Parts: sequence; C-alpha cells; structure tokens
Amino acid sequence: MSGRKQEVRAGPTEGPKPKLTARAAFLIVAVVLLALLAVSPVRAYLDQGTQIAELERQARVLEGANARLRANIAELRDPAELERLARECLGLVGRGEVAPGPHKARPAAVPGC
Repeated sequence: MSGRKQEVRAGPTEGPKPKLTARAAFLIVAVVLLALLAVSPVRAYLDQGTQIAELERQARVLEGANARLRANIAELRDPAELERLARECLGLVGRGEVAPGPHKARPAAVPGC
C-alpha cells in the first residue's frame, strides 16, 4: 500500500431517515393498547362519582322520611291520639256512650285518617 490516503466519497447526503424498527412498532402498539384498555375503567370511575352523589341524595330523602315515620309512631303510641283517630276516622264511640244517630259514612277528607 502506498502512503496515500484514499478518500471515500459517499453519495449525496439527504440526512438520516428515521426508520420504524420492530421495537418501536411494538412499543407504539403496546401504548395504544394500554390507552384503549384504560378508557373503560376511567369512565366507570367517573360514573361511580355521579352514582354516589345520587345515592347520597336518596339517603338524605329516606332519612327525612324515616324521621317523619318515627314521629308518627310516637304519636300512635299515645292512647289519646288513638281514641281521636277512632272517633274521627272510624266513627267509633266509647263504652257507655250513645252514637248521635245513624252511622254515617266516613268523611272522605278527614286529615290524618
């Protein structure tokens, strides 16, 4: 060999072309697949928040109804209240009392009956 350096000329350079390797393609597919699989649980999580709010609202309504029913139970345990309801709603009379005439049909709009 001679002492000369040989120049190696490459063709016109266009810059590096990005190649999609098998590893990169696999990573892209894996990331897209994971993103698609995450959509359903995220949607379910967000839906659960609205369901919880609705259930809490229903619980408050039911607690109010329970409080009213407890008050009604306490009233019905009072013998004077039971007697009032029997006289007004059912037209009953006590022992030894005389009914004031023929039995009338129960009034349609007596409150509390």
